[in-house]
Amino acid sequence: MDYMFQPGFLGTRAPFFMDFVMIMVALLPLLVLVAISFAKKRNYHLHRVSQTIIFVIALIVVGYFEYGVRMGGGYEGFVKGSSVSHHYAFYVLIFHIIVAIIGFIIWTHTLVTAQKDSKKKALPGIYSKAHKKAGKRAFMWILFTAITGIWVYILLFVV
Repeated sequence: MDYMFQPGFLGTRAPFFMDFVMIMVALLPLLVLVAISFAKKRNYHLHRVSQTIIFVIALIVVGYFEYGVRMGGGYEGFVKGSSVSHHYAFYVLIFHIIVAIIGFIIWTHTLVTAQKDSKKKALPGIYSKAHKKAGKRAFMWILFTAITGIWVYILLFVV
């Protein structure tokens, strides 16, 4: 797995794995919007399948990221090259982690609830309005997670 720590492809100080994760984080809200567009076009099966695939891929990317961070020396190993205050970067990282955990919980709850409601034949149907509201909430947290993740990346590897 030495390739993970080779220089990245975005032209920053980040190693390959961080650049890869950065691209995935930046694309996540866009991918989720595509999946939402399937529901708007009433292709509920494709909506359900694509949301599930995106969720699973996101979990795999988070696992890959966590492995790389642990093998790369943790937060301290990556903050060394940054010109930003270590305390500031740490607080932004903590904020990002909190946002990401809340977003993960909301997204997971939305997917699990939708699966249950779909089996009850209540989605699409009587629970569609509630699901749409939950989906918007989940999307907003996914977007916040992406924005704060990009913020952390910039602090650690760009400035």
